[in-house]
Amino acid sequence: MSVYQSPFERLRRTFDEEDLECRHCGYRNTDGDWRVTTSGSRVRYQLVCPACDAVETRELRLGS
Repeated sequence: MSVYQSPFERLRRTFDEEDLECRHCGYRNTDGDWRVTTSGSRVRYQLVCPACDAVETRELRLGS
């Protein structure tokens, strides 16, 4: 039996697996976890670097 995952959850998992290097200091956060928030028309993914506290943000806008 497969577990249903929304497209947003699948995208977060992709970020968790591939996009964990801080663009500011180069630290590779292998334990990283993107936080997901939504405001209705936008979905925001954020990752905080534990080495320098920089925040990496990816945002999707929903709509037609």
